[in-house]
Amino acid sequence: MHDIVVKIMGSGPPFLEALRILRKHKLAVTGLVIIAVLCLTALFAPWIALHDPNKQYLAHRLLSPGEGYLLGTDHLGRCLFSRLVYGTRVTLQVGLVVVGITSVVGVALGAVAGYRGGLVDEIIMRCVDVLLAFPGIILALVIAGILGPSLFSIMFAISLIGWTSYARVVRGAVLSVKERDFVEAARSLGAGDARILFRHILPNVMAPVLVMATLGMAHVLLAAAALSFLGLGMQPPHAEWGAMLNAGRPFMRTAPYLTIFPGLAIMTAVLAFNFLGDGLRDAMDPWLKETS
Repeated sequence: MHDIVVKIMGSGPPFLEALRILRKHKLAVTGLVIIAVLCLTALFAPWIALHDPNKQYLAHRLLSPGEGYLLGTDHLGRCLFSRLVYGTRVTLQVGLVVVGITSVVGVALGAVAGYRGGLVDEIIMRCVDVLLAFPGIILALVIAGILGPSLFSIMFAISLIGWTSYARVVRGAVLSVKERDFVEAARSLGAGDARILFRHILPNVMAPVLVMATLGMAHVLLAAAALSFLGLGMQPPHAEWGAMLNAGRPFMRTAPYLTIFPGLAIMTAVLAFNFLGDGLRDAMDPWLKETS
């Protein structure tokens, strides 16, 4: 796959070609539109929310959707729609921070391991093997449990185990690319290791990283919601989709909308990033380019 990336980078305008194919991918376009809506919702939450998301109206508790509230109210009389809107901020914040940290750390360590080789490669990859030996969600549960329930805890826990996949992919790509003729030519012209790595190698291995980051957003959102559902994430009264799902669990028979709407929000966000990631993967596949 990494030879493919090199081929793409060296043939014509790859960005425009990938964009042309991505536009034909209906699910990817749908995912991109949904992501844009989520981002705008998070950005303009104070203007979109109909009520204060944390203010309690006990006289209006457990109202069904449409009874003065678009999506009804929870067991404390808080507007469910407003809490979902503000929960979008927390969800995207967790996803962006975690994916940003894991991709940067994973790319850096994977690039160093693949380029330097030897003892450095052994140390980094053995650390990757140790982390991968544990089930990711279980390790995240332990870490978040030790640090205590908070938004920082789940971001740290997911980041600690999330960089390993980036490191393995980038290491393999660097091992392939560093033997290419253009790298040898740069080395023969006196380019230093840092210049070769950042100017000639990394740009040719970033395509799979972009796909992994997009798909990784879906995984992070799901993991963060799961940890919050277990009480390890954002604490009351702040709104977060996983926590809202857990709060509505005792009322599944009398007020099922308390779990249905947060569940739909999580599912929609995860599907959107999966659709976009699949579209990016197809757009960067040269065999698909040749037959399109």
